[in-house]
Amino acid sequence: MNSKLKILIMHLLLILISFSSGYYAQKKDDFRKIENKSFKVGEKLTFDVNYGFITAGVAEYNIPKVMKLAGRDVYQITFGVNTVSTFDALYKVRDRYETYVDVEGLFPWRFEQHIREGKYSRDFSAFFDQRKGKARTSEGAYEIPKYVNDIVSAFYFARTIDFSKMKKGESVHLENFYKDKTYPLDVVYKGKETVSVKAGTFDCIILEPEIKEGGLFKSEGNVVIWLSNDVCRIPVKVKTKIIIGSIDAELTGYSGLAGELKSKRK
Repeated sequence: MNSKLKILIMHLLLILISFSSGYYAQKKDDFRKIENKSFKVGEKLTFDVNYGFITAGVAEYNIPKVMKLAGRDVYQITFGVNTVSTFDALYKVRDRYETYVDVEGLFPWRFEQHIREGKYSRDFSAFFDQRKGKARTSEGAYEIPKYVNDIVSAFYFARTIDFSKMKKGESVHLENFYKDKTYPLDVVYKGKETVSVKAGTFDCIILEPEIKEGGLFKSEGNVVIWLSNDVCRIPVKVKTKIIIGSIDAELTGYSGLAGELKSKRK
């Protein structure tokens, strides 16, 4: 091979490399980046679910791993609620939610809901194409706003919000997709309170998500959440009003936290 031919081949290779680099640079995702000091892989939170003075069930939030989805690093986050054996005869519940949340941008790529409540059952899943602004379900494709949430990912995103400069009654507006629509989800800051549960006594901030639709804690402004008033912002207590009273979820244990629980009183 003569020197002129070698130079020509080298030039062609350089052109191809330059073109490829430019192509992939143009294709690089331009998503938001949000600092997250509130949770990490390995976090596990457990709760007693109480109906009045009766412990009706147990619930668990879990972040078992980071994996790849849609070419992005995502947290796999699960939430499950099961009634205890003594309550099963009255009303058996085996609910499971799963969401896959972008590590850098804290928005979901996929959501699953598996409901087993008494004789009622429902399975729902959605893939959130955040690049094209589409939610794809088994029933069709629907337009979604950028960074739309499912109900579980919205909760984890809310844990990263700094509420310290907010006044009572001020809110953060989110968007929540479920079934075939996007619903408004406003998280209202309600102040501070000290709460005692099995896991200890905590100084908390109080939030009231106004959830119009979504299955989990579905209501019209009658859900109250107490989060630890520290960097972790773990849920300490959740009160949900229902037709015949209220259901409370109270923290019983935690592990794998991202930071120190400075809100916990000695």
